[in-house]
Amino acid sequence: MPENRSSATPTVVRLPQYTKADQEEVLGDGDDPFGVASAGLTWLPKEEHFGVRHEDRLVAHAGLLRLPVAIGDAETEVVGVGGVAVAPGMQGRGLARLVVTAALEHARTMGPQHALLFCRPPLVALYQRLGWHPLDKDVLVEQPEGRLVTMPLRTMVTPLRDDARWPPGPVRLFSLPM
Repeated sequence: MPENRSSATPTVVRLPQYTKADQEEVLGDGDDPFGVASAGLTWLPKEEHFGVRHEDRLVAHAGLLRLPVAIGDAETEVVGVGGVAVAPGMQGRGLARLVVTAALEHARTMGPQHALLFCRPPLVALYQRLGWHPLDKDVLVEQPEGRLVTMPLRTMVTPLRDDARWPPGPVRLFSLPM
């Protein structure tokens, strides 16, 4: 009996790129698809992309980017996770878990000890279920013209190694946020 493709388990694919058209395929063409425009921030594009296709349509995405950071007195790098999106009609099916898990598997091969993301308060519980931990400190990020601003979104981290421990101290991203 032939397999019914619409009931097949979705799989994550590595995307060679993630364009504005790809983002619109997932989220539509609204003015503020991630709900963060009010933060007034300039964001970096991601360099590594993972997606979920369903019936030949891209329905979920997560992106990665290595970033320099200072935590306390130590300068290191983190893997920034961003652009996480699930198409509105596909939410609640575990696709965020699927695409973020695949992205983190790749992040473990990139070198840094931790992954970091910024999210709106309503998404904190989702990321906590995925193993992320909110930071209780403000995080400084760069903006154009060398301005430093306090990140208005919630910063969350997750270890990429079993023995990784997030160090104490203030956090500063030496780049635009991802």
